[in-house]
Amino acid sequence: MAYKKVKRVLDILLSVLGLIVLAPVFLLLIIAIKFDSKGPILFKQKRVGLHKKNFYILKFRTMHIDTPKDTPTHLLENPDQWITTVGKFLRKTSLDELPQIINILKGDMSIIGPRPALWNQYDLIAERDKYKANDIYPGLTGWAQINGRDELSIEKKASLDGEYVHQISFPFDVKCFVGTIISVVKNDGVVEGGTDNLSKQEVFENE
Repeated sequence: MAYKKVKRVLDILLSVLGLIVLAPVFLLLIIAIKFDSKGPILFKQKRVGLHKKNFYILKFRTMHIDTPKDTPTHLLENPDQWITTVGKFLRKTSLDELPQIINILKGDMSIIGPRPALWNQYDLIAERDKYKANDIYPGLTGWAQINGRDELSIEKKASLDGEYVHQISFPFDVKCFVGTIISVVKNDGVVEGGTDNLSKQEVFENE
């Protein structure tokens, strides 16, 4: 498909523009994170990329550095106690995802695509194989993110990712992008710690 050939070019151009425009926001968030709690500014987490090759996604750190490691979200007695004050704001607004613009520039991700699965979300990875959703670049946001996000089951999420693979085009990417802005403003589908089968495999960010 011709669009897939120019999609990477658009990702680079828009990411560079995003870094320039959002530079003041990045600076403010960096200062807020440093003053709010001890620890690094950024957090790295192993995710599944194109053709199931692992890479490390970047996020602004939203949790305290003493959060139990390698602990599934649903097994933590009180997830909120581990999230920093600034972290709660970042998660609610999805601003913690902004450093992934760097992942896009590096070629790990695209602006629009299936959200990259955690390395240990084996059921989701296997389900996506049915729709060839592991054979395209994962995205900063995607079709599933504006149709349920944390509330989706593994099967439904993979199915929506499959719909994106089937319909991938510039107009559809624009639809996903605009839909993401609306979802973030409305805070749709955000469930701290997640729900359904998908969340039961997801581990906290300091894995």
